[in-house]
Amino acid sequence: MMTEQQATWTFLTNHSHVLYAISKTADIRVREISSLVGITERAVLRIIQELAEAGFVVIEKVGRENRYSITSDVPLRHPFEQHRKVSELLDMLTEDEHGNGSRTN
Repeated sequence: MMTEQQATWTFLTNHSHVLYAISKTADIRVREISSLVGITERAVLRIIQELAEAGFVVIEKVGRENRYSITSDVPLRHPFEQHRKVSELLDMLTEDEHGNGSRTN
């Protein structure tokens, strides 16, 4: 069982959590991402915009809705991780779910 102190931080950032949520469902809504990640809708919108500006996410307007896609060949940003691509991070996160590391998108 997690104590309150253990729950105050995680290894992955909210940016990676939002990216992962988008990778699972392209037409996911901001409200759903907010609920999954545990942050406000406004924070999700800010993160999606930052990810788009950095080239990690493409935002496509479909009617009144937004559809998101991941640019999986972009290298991760931190110098420790720049030798890895977004697709490798998402494969690692997805591996447990499907047993083979392949994403649904």
